[in-house]
Amino acid sequence: MEGGVGLSSNEEKAKKGLEGTGLNLPVNHHGNLRSASSDQNLEEILHNIKSSKTPAVINYGASWCRVCSQILPTFCKLSNNFPKLSFVYADIDECPETTLHIRYTPTFHFFRDGEKVDEMLGAGEERLHDRLWLHS
Repeated sequence: MEGGVGLSSNEEKAKKGLEGTGLNLPVNHHGNLRSASSDQNLEEILHNIKSSKTPAVINYGASWCRVCSQILPTFCKLSNNFPKLSFVYADIDECPETTLHIRYTPTFHFFRDGEKVDEMLGAGEERLHDRLWLHS
């Protein structure tokens, strides 16, 4: 290593998902908020959403995206207001193969009865709240 300091194996493993954002996020009180940490994990979550038919919303974001970082605390806070909805955060850099179809961050996909029924591009607390209310 030239001029660098060695990292321990724990430090080399970067935090992923919601923890990897580095943001101070509200605590989820209902257990209805998850984050996908890999393509395989996101595929499992999508399979569960489609087979359980539980209403769900997926927030496709990126840790480097300023707009994503601004709306993510609201997304987490709203998970407490809509306990019957399943909330998922998926970082496009951690799930690159599964998120190839995402062209704009943040993108929100809304599911009902196992099917995607709506999509919202961009942020906006009131817009997001209204869509969650509509699909809950």
